[in-house]
Amino acid sequence: MLVDSHCHLDFDVFNGDRTDTVRRAKDAGIGTMLTICTHVTRFEKILSIAQSDPDIWCSVGIHPHQAEEEPRVSVEDLVSKAKDPNVIGIGETGLDYFYDNSRTDVQLESFRTHIAAARETTLPLIVHSRDADRDMAEILEAEMEKGAYTGVLHCFSSGLDLAKRALDIGFYISLSGIVTFKNAQALRDIVEELPLNRILVETDAPFLAPVPNRGQRNEPSFVVHTAAQVAELKNIEIGALSTASTDNFFQLFKKAQRPEPS
Repeated sequence: MLVDSHCHLDFDVFNGDRTDTVRRAKDAGIGTMLTICTHVTRFEKILSIAQSDPDIWCSVGIHPHQAEEEPRVSVEDLVSKAKDPNVIGIGETGLDYFYDNSRTDVQLESFRTHIAAARETTLPLIVHSRDADRDMAEILEAEMEKGAYTGVLHCFSSGLDLAKRALDIGFYISLSGIVTFKNAQALRDIVEELPLNRILVETDAPFLAPVPNRGQRNEPSFVVHTAAQVAELKNIEIGALSTASTDNFFQLFKKAQRPEPS
């Protein structure tokens, strides 16, 4: 079994074949999917998708791209929504200085709010970080000193220093289809250094379809290609990578329930 630890099944691109997309994932051996909230205003739709299938879970949060356009949320707002049994994580949140779609001060405020909610709920923080390695590492470490919390750097494409500092505070690293891209050798070099017991795999669907599906709409079934690449980099069989990454997912996302063996 594999887990797609990060996808966006609520996006409109799946409106015409969402049910078939989930079926294809299960046919490919994807036993669990985590569909991620990027707009708190879309939370009810995201929650309904998770409620529709016992093998789909969801999160609650605001992506840094939307931090300025979405309504400001309080820690209490996030904690309240996270009480639903289908909500297993806080985010996606974080910092994105590449596109800079929201002002930096707004991103920082939103990020710290999400961290506080993760700390209070004990649910993992789902972190987006792009071109923000120094600020990201410093904030994660400073916030950890205020009180423990857990989390994952999703769709990791940052530098080795951030990876090491995140691992040092107990975070996990989730790898997407980027690891299969021809121009991603630096990332592959980092993956070789990551401990197997901290690795997750994801699609970030509908974005970043892995080779050999690059250029297509991504979907959870394609996570098998990312897993195969990671297994090769770690010099282990795909079955061992599948077992490890699945165990890691349920170790981090403790609120999620493993599917019954078929």
